[in-house]
Amino acid sequence: MGGTGRRGHQTALVLLMLAMSSLAGCTGALDTTVDPRASLEAYPLLIQEGEMVTLDARESSPVEGVITAYEWDFGDGTTAETVVGFTSHTYLRHGQYTVRLTVTNDQGGTDDAVASIKVNGAPSINISMPTSVRAGDAALLDASESFDPEGDELTFAWDLNIAEDTNGDGDPTNDADETTPTVLLDTSASGLMLGMLRVDDAGGAFAVQPFEVNVTTRTFQVVWVTETVEMSWDEYLDQGETWSGNMTPGEYGRVLGFHAVLELERDVAPPHDNFTLTLNIPEENTRRTVNTEPGNYTTNEPARAEMKEEGMNPSGEDGMYTSDSKEELLKRLLGSREAARGQGVWIWSVLAKQSDPDALIGELDPDPGNEWSLTVEVLIMRPSLTEVSVAEGNR
Repeated sequence: MGGTGRRGHQTALVLLMLAMSSLAGCTGALDTTVDPRASLEAYPLLIQEGEMVTLDARESSPVEGVITAYEWDFGDGTTAETVVGFTSHTYLRHGQYTVRLTVTNDQGGTDDAVASIKVNGAPSINISMPTSVRAGDAALLDASESFDPEGDELTFAWDLNIAEDTNGDGDPTNDADETTPTVLLDTSASGLMLGMLRVDDAGGAFAVQPFEVNVTTRTFQVVWVTETVEMSWDEYLDQGETWSGNMTPGEYGRVLGFHAVLELERDVAPPHDNFTLTLNIPEENTRRTVNTEPGNYTTNEPARAEMKEEGMNPSGEDGMYTSDSKEELLKRLLGSREAARGQGVWIWSVLAKQSDPDALIGELDPDPGNEWSLTVEVLIMRPSLTEVSVAEGNR
């Protein structure tokens, strides 16, 4: 009886343990969660700052049930949640970003997938340049301190004047007048110079920056100085021969007037030789001619011809003048249409119209021509220029 009781107690204990084990197995089956399978495709994987990347998770599978949420961590501090597996995102700054996708199904299971996005940074332009220079002064534009965030090598394209379409493509803002990091701007003409610099990196990003340089005129104090320009010639002409010579008095200043004297060598006996003096100014279609007048044998005066004129141009006015250069101002002062007479080439000619015998030896004339001299004095006003500063010029 006692042995039978012990066996019965042991049997009951075994059955209880089996029952508990069976119950524990059923509970584990109820708590099992089926995870989804996340899939992420990103394109493009390389973008520029400010561009958009497309993120596609539509190949993700719930495995069991349905996907209830797509959670996106874009890696730049921003997140989002969608009910569809498709979205996009814009990256505003360069860098390497990891996008993490978390997919959740209705079983409560989750799965992750990641994609790496590279955002290429645009170059940073740094131009060192003067904002204002005088015409003719050096204006160095220096962009050598520009840099790329990724350290790529940079290329430069300077459009030095956006008002001109240098390459003729119809767009005056995209010319590549210079392609070096530093350039010298042409400042020969005053005015506001507007340009554009484009800098590209090796990754396809670029930056543009407009610039402007104010090129100012120079100021000169002008004082007109009166001077005399003199030229002389002497020759020997046989009867019927002609001599000619040139001068350009306008090279020295503004012509006011002139005085020309042609003198023949004194004849031994009358009659005097007869020569003709001619002045031709082709640019003005001007031609003047005078003949020699007999001299006075008693006072040993030779035959001579005289030509003169006064008041050919108005006198210059002293004062302050502005110009891009000294040369341009001189050209303007001496090339004024109101004071242009006699500023071109003068052509003088001497014709031995009649050379009478000085003394016959038998039937021979030992001097069938004559020696002569021509002296021309031209009265001019020459502008003397002294450059002054703007402050001095405004006094």
